[in-house]
Parts: sequence; C-alpha cells; structure tokens
Amino acid sequence: MRLQPIFDIAELCAQKGVTQAILCPGSRCAPLTLAFANHHDFQIRTISDERSAAFIAIGLAQQSRSPVILVCTSGSASYNFAPAVAEAFFQQTPLVIFTADRPKEWIDQYDGQTIRQENIFGAHVKKSFSLPEDYDHADAIWFIHRSINEAINLSDEFPKGPVHINIPLREPLYPAKNEKVTFNKTLKVISIKKSPQALLKDDLEELQSKLKSFSKTLIVAGQQYFDDTLIKALDKFSSSNKIPIVGDILSNLHSSENTIRYADTFLASCGDAVQRSLQPELLITFGKSIISKHTKLFLRKLKPIEHWHIQPTGTSADTFQSLTKIIQCEEKYLFKNLSTDKKEKAFDDQKKENFLRVWYAEEHRTALSMTKYFSETNFSELSLIKEFILNLPPRCNLHLANSMSIRYANFAGIEAGKKGIHVYSNRGTSGIDGCTSTAVGHSLCNEAPNFLITGDMAFFYDRNAFWHNYSLPNLHVLVLNNHGGIIFNLIDGPGNVPERDGFFVTKQNLTARHLAAEFGFDYLYIDSIKKIKNGLKDFFIFDGKTKILEMESGQEENKQAFEKFKQQIKSGYGT
Repeated sequence: MRLQPIFDIAELCAQKGVTQAILCPGSRCAPLTLAFANHHDFQIRTISDERSAAFIAIGLAQQSRSPVILVCTSGSASYNFAPAVAEAFFQQTPLVIFTADRPKEWIDQYDGQTIRQENIFGAHVKKSFSLPEDYDHADAIWFIHRSINEAINLSDEFPKGPVHINIPLREPLYPAKNEKVTFNKTLKVISIKKSPQALLKDDLEELQSKLKSFSKTLIVAGQQYFDDTLIKALDKFSSSNKIPIVGDILSNLHSSENTIRYADTFLASCGDAVQRSLQPELLITFGKSIISKHTKLFLRKLKPIEHWHIQPTGTSADTFQSLTKIIQCEEKYLFKNLSTDKKEKAFDDQKKENFLRVWYAEEHRTALSMTKYFSETNFSELSLIKEFILNLPPRCNLHLANSMSIRYANFAGIEAGKKGIHVYSNRGTSGIDGCTSTAVGHSLCNEAPNFLITGDMAFFYDRNAFWHNYSLPNLHVLVLNNHGGIIFNLIDGPGNVPERDGFFVTKQNLTARHLAAEFGFDYLYIDSIKKIKNGLKDFFIFDGKTKILEMESGQEENKQAFEKFKQQIKSGYGT
C-alpha cells in the first residue's frame, strides 16, 4: 500500500510507548488520522480548535509524564499550535507534533491551505524534522523510521520538550475502497538506555568542603512537579546544614515545614537593612522559573559570592546574574549525598544557625501579619483565594491561571499539612491563552479532583477549552470576574496613565453563566460575603458534573483590599 510508511508511524510510536494522541480534524492529515484512529494501543481525543488542542496536550503530557502526539492539517492550523509549543518548550513538556503539508512543489503557488511549514516553530522546538514526500525507495522508508525514533527520544530526554515533524502528503490521501489500514509489526525501534545522573566521589567531597566554607547559604527552588522523595532529601539537607529554603507555590515544596513560603511578600516590604541581613554567600538553585519578582530583584541586587545551579544536563539559565557552577546531576541525589550528621565547630555552626533564624524570623513576622489581615472579614478576591485554598481536599491538582490568579495564590500560600495538593501553571511563557485548556488536559487523564483558579480575561480567552465531546466530572473552575485585567490597576506604570481603562484594563461585561449553560455545567455565583460559605460548600462537592463558581466583584474594591494587604505587611516593619 502506498501509504504504508505513514500508517506505520502510529505503530512505531506505540512500540516506543507513546500512546496518547490528540487529532485535529482536517483532510491533508487524513493518512495520519486514520493511522492513529485505527491503532488499538492509542487513547485518541479529537479537538477542533488547534490552539486549545495543543494546550490540552500539555496537560496530558504533564499528568502522564510522557510524550503526547499532536496531529493537524496543513496551513494555518499548524500556526495555531505555536503558543502551546512555546509553553511546552520553556516548561520542558514532551510533545511530538505532526503537521501535514502540501508537497514542496506546491509551496508559494497559491495552492489552498499552503504556507511555509518547515521549521515553522523556529527555536521553540528541540528539533524540526521534514519527512520525504515519496516512499518508493527503501532509503526513504528507513529515513522516516529513523526520524520518528529520533524525534520521540529527543522529546523525552532532559530537558524534555516539543519536537516537530512536518509531513508532505500527496493525494490520494485516503485508502482505496477495499484497502484497510494495517501495521507492520517488524519495525526497527531505536531506544536510549537512561542512567541516573551522579557525581564522582571526588566531586562530592569538593562540593561538601566548599559548602562548609560558607556560613550563609540559601536554597531557591523554581517550578517543578511534586516529588516526595526530593522533599525528604531536601529537608534532611536543609536541617543538617542549617540552610533556609525559599519555595513559592509552584515549587511544590509546601509539604515541607522548612520552606519559606512568603519571601515575595516580605522582600517587597522589609527595607534595605533587613535585605542585607538576608543576603546569602552561597546560592543553590534548582527547578525552572520562580514567580516572585521581589526575590529576583533581591538576589540580583545583593548577589552571592557563588551560585550553584543543579540540573541533570543541558544549558542553565542565569536568572540572578550570579551563576558560577552548574552541577549536572539529579537534585534528590545531590541533596541526599551532601547531607551530613557530622558536628561542625560551635562557632561555624552558630553562624549558620543565625542566618537560618533571620530568614525564619521574617517568615514568622509575615505570617503573623497575614493572619491578622485574613482574620478581618472583607469581600475581595485575595480573601476568597485564601479561604478557597484552606478548604481544598487532601489530594487534588490545583491549576493557577496567569496574571493575578497565580499571584493571589502565591500570597495566600499552602500550609505544610496540605501535602497532597499538586500545583500546576503555564509559567513557561506566562500567557493567559491556554490556562483552561491545560487544566482540561490534566482532567482528561486522571481521576483526582482538578481545580482551576482563573481570572475573567484568561477564562473567556480560552473558552474553546470546553469545545469537545469529553466529559470533565473532576474539573471545577473558580472564575474571578472583575470585568477586566485588574493587574493593570495594581502594578506601577499602566495604573497611573489616562489610557489605562481603554487600552490596558480592557473592560468586558461577560459573565460565566451563559457559558456554563451552553456546555451543560453546574453554575454557582458569589457576589457578597454572605454567599461565600454556601458557594464554596457546594463547589467542593463532586457529583459527576463540571462546576463553575464565579465571583463577581469590582476592580476598585479589590484594589483597595490588595493595598490594605500590602500595608498590613509593611506595618510589621513599622512602616
């Protein structure tokens, strides 16, 4: 059969353990669609909106921790994948993207649905592949199989990420009437044997010796998946070496009692003298990006003598402009092997203890100020988020949309007792465009409760996340509807210019009520303090239906509440 090499792509993917695929409808991609749809090892989902489909694929890949296949037709369909491809690249999420294309001779000839698709995602994929358009020669078939092997391997290697495979397809695109889609079971599979990243004994001893020479060491953790083994190793390392750990809500370190949760809050208010007392001599980092702008500013201004970053391999970012050493190994391995039970000299030990206590003192001061703030009843988005997080079930996934939703959640924090909450957010590019779709992807492939906190702009921008035929009984969405981009009212710059309302805040008058009715979701509504208790109570009941809880409030009252929160923190410093 002429299309057999294309059909066998599905078989090769399955033999390499990639079994989840999202197919976007189209004609040019018909051979690929038929291949995956007819292969019994695949869990197939069809999503019509390519932009949403690609973000849903990110959610599937994050939840399964393995590559997910995306398929689309030719033309602008492939460009609609681009926002999610960039997000996947910077979040190191494995996607294998197949874009059907016209044969090369028809590019730039005004043929329908034809654009320049080779390398369309540019530097935001780990690699782009272009398959041959004719398969008459054995070398062409070999090249196809080799490219698919390499693409999947590359997608799943650290740092994981998206790869792109562009496939020119000639007509006819469908099998003849009596032909069936079959698969060759004797394909060559190229595998990679992975080994854990470790360090030589001499390297460990050198790091241990260097570590002992610093009395002020600080750990800052970036975005990462929840990993209980890592947390235990990190806790032991922190305790044995008396090192504070800074971890915002996306670090997923909230189950650790040692974690400094409110660094962004107190670093914004504590003043220069306190900041200087918090300055580390050695900074140890791991994970990806952090939310906290004030932590970044603090570490860029008061630079450490040395900065070590830990990751298994690859190029490292120099976020704080102080990087001196890249340690290529697994984080949990390093923390486990650098922990020590040996007693240091009393003087050295006391200096480390003092530095640790300074960080804990600021954390405790901020926690007291926050307790006082949240003990006062007020109707605001920040207060609702605090109450919402306190009422989350013991095991759930918490998804945070970008802009103020994630910032509110980070200010509120998650208590150590909530170790079963796993936090996710699209912080690769930090856009609002696919926040809901990514949460939908998670919900499609796990049974745990999934909660999304989102603002109105992100929610309505991504409404096609729900435009498909799959039920989402474990997804509940909290929409903070203040009828515009409130962040532009809160940050310096746009909040002070006369063009603010028309060009930055972008006011809108929508509510989620009609969207919920359109898709058959349960709809709950809060517009006052007295409705919060019952609204949250009903929202946390899982009864087989998607639920949307909408809080409708004014921008000015939220702005005042947030300013009061910041003033409460500052009052702890007498300012």
